[in-house]
This record gives sequence, structure tokens and C-alpha cells, in this order.
Amino acid sequence: MSFTFKKQIFGFLDLLRFKKMVPNRRKKLEEGSSSPLPVSYAVNVTAKILHPGYQKAVLEKIEVNTADTKTYHFITEHPFYFEAGEYVSLAAKIEGSEVSRPYAISSSPKEALEKKVSLTIKKVGFFSTYMFDKAKVGDTFLLGDPSGNFVYEPLKDAKHVLALAGGSGITPFYSMAQAIRDQINDYDLTIIYGAKTEKDLIFKKELDTLKSSRVHVVYVLSEEKKEGYQHGFITKEILEPYMKEDVTVMMCGPEAMYEFVTKELESFHLPIRRVKKEANCVASRKGEEKTYQLTVHIGFDTFQVPASSNETILVALERASLPVPSKCRAGGCGFCHSKLVSGKYTIAGADKRRLADLKFGYIHPCCTYPDSDMELIVPKREEIH
Repeated sequence: MSFTFKKQIFGFLDLLRFKKMVPNRRKKLEEGSSSPLPVSYAVNVTAKILHPGYQKAVLEKIEVNTADTKTYHFITEHPFYFEAGEYVSLAAKIEGSEVSRPYAISSSPKEALEKKVSLTIKKVGFFSTYMFDKAKVGDTFLLGDPSGNFVYEPLKDAKHVLALAGGSGITPFYSMAQAIRDQINDYDLTIIYGAKTEKDLIFKKELDTLKSSRVHVVYVLSEEKKEGYQHGFITKEILEPYMKEDVTVMMCGPEAMYEFVTKELESFHLPIRRVKKEANCVASRKGEEKTYQLTVHIGFDTFQVPASSNETILVALERASLPVPSKCRAGGCGFCHSKLVSGKYTIAGADKRRLADLKFGYIHPCCTYPDSDMELIVPKREEIH
């Protein structure tokens, strides 16, 4: 079957417009201003505030909270915004190695807009011990972008948040309480805070000051009986009065607390989306220690790095002073993902890699232990000025 093409007048007009397109554009360019383009645009300035990247932070004040916990108050180069519950990575050069660790922010998001941020650190581990024993007022550190998913999400979470804290796990919840006070966040917060004794409670005076119709605090002491405090652990009996309405449960504390409280929550049959746990950094692996050789490609450079079987690959890279990226140190954010060329490995805990990382052969050095000699292609950390 044949078709006859009919010429349309509109098609002819389109042809005329097309012929005039280039002359019209040249005319517009000639009419344009010859003044230089702006050096920066409002949207770029805003983006830099929201995502400042690495920036310098000067230690302004050190506050002792408990026998093994201190709060470090910093002045940052730039103002920035974070959501209460997020963390930042803090980096410094220690004994020739560039080391960083993630810490939950304990100050209010409002203060960050004024170039102030506070991190509360418990004396445990290499970097935290350095901070506790050697950091002093006036020292300069590097601060990474605010990160993490341990935040209140209005479209997903219930209007009432039940925050379960253990020890230094109170840090993100203290920030949340301040954000509610500052009218940055709009939800009800009940904090159940467990510690060994009253002296181990961090921010007790500050939390009591923050109590209001929207912020409630319950203290639970496991090794001390005192009037005005619950005694024991965070059991289902303690939780029950707060589970009669729709709630989002958020937990932050040691792994032993997670295991215990998760079992206590089972009888309440909460949907998975209603329970959040803040991930802890991957620790050293127990067992017989062996030493393996890592062949590491970063850009056009290749390095030979010794690695202990009991430490993560990321720790080995840091000991070698290589400029590698890191954030959560728990395998969740994917910021450090590196291409595996060869070698055997073990992942600490659950495999949190994205499907794309699995498909194309990437691992997360922050939560991966070497089980043989390995060859890796590691991304270079962005330049820090």
C-alpha cells in the first residue's frame, strides 16, 4: 500500500523559522551585555553551606562530662547545616598517620550556622584516646561533611520518638532535644537513658533543663539505686508505658545494649520501619594475627602496604599515611568503596554493600578484614585546603 506525502503550510513555516535560527541567535548575542559573569551564584553559596566538604576546625574549649567522656567545642571555617542526629568525621595527623573517626554531633543545628559545633567523645580506641589525652585548645583539625541516616524523617517516622540511649549514645539525642527547643524539629521526644551510675550520666543537668511538654527524660541506672531513677536495664516493663501509641524507636549505644533491647521490643511487634539503630564503628577482629601485603593503586601511584589480619583494611591504609576517604567506618555509607582486583577477605557483621558495589566487585575497606595478600584500587580523598 502506497502513501502520498502532502506538503503542509505549517511545515514550510517551520523551515523558515529554522533558516532564521542562527541569525536570530547571533543578534541576541550581539545585544547581550559585555560585563563579566558573576564570580559566584546564590545557589552555589547555599550549596557550599549545606555541603561544605572538608574544612578546618579550631578547638575552642574542652569540657569534662564524666571520668571517661569529654565534649570538644570547635569553631569552623564556614557555617554549615546538619540534621540533629547526624555525625561528622574528625581528622588529625597522629604519629605521622592521617587518622579520622566519625562522631555524632552533640550541639544544636542552630549553632552550626554560627560556625560552632560540639563533639562528645568517650575515651575508647586509638583516635578517641588521643583526643582525650593530648588534644588541647587551639589545635586545628579537619571536619568532614555532616552524614548519616540517624535522623527524624517526617514522612516516615511517628510523631512521637522514643530514644533509647546507652552511655555516650546520648549524644545524638541531646542534639535532637536542642533542635526541638530551637523549633527546628517538630515532634515529641522521650529519652530513656541508661548508665551504670548517676556519675556516668552525660548532660544530666542540660537534659533536665531541656525538659518540656515535648521533651521527656527517664534515667535508668544499672548499678545504683536512687530515688527518682529507674533501676536495672531498659526492659519491656520500662518501655511499655510509651508503647501505647504509634512511636518510632531510635537506639544509640553499645552492641550489647542493642542485643538486649531488641529482644525486649519483640513483644510490641513494631514494624521494621519504626526501629532505627545507629551503627557503631567496626572494631578489631579477635584471633591469631597474620600479616598480609596490600598492593594499593591510588590514581597513578601504587603502594605496598602491610596489613594485620585483625584490623580493617582502612586502618592499614591510614597507618601507611595514604590519603584515602572514610566516613561512617561501619560499612553503611559506601564513601570508602574500593575496587577489589584480587584477594580474599571477611566482612565484619552484615554485608551492607549496595547492589552496584556487589555487581562490579567493590568492597568497603572500613569493615573488611584481609584474609590473604590483596590488590585494590582505592579512590583518592579530595584535596583539603
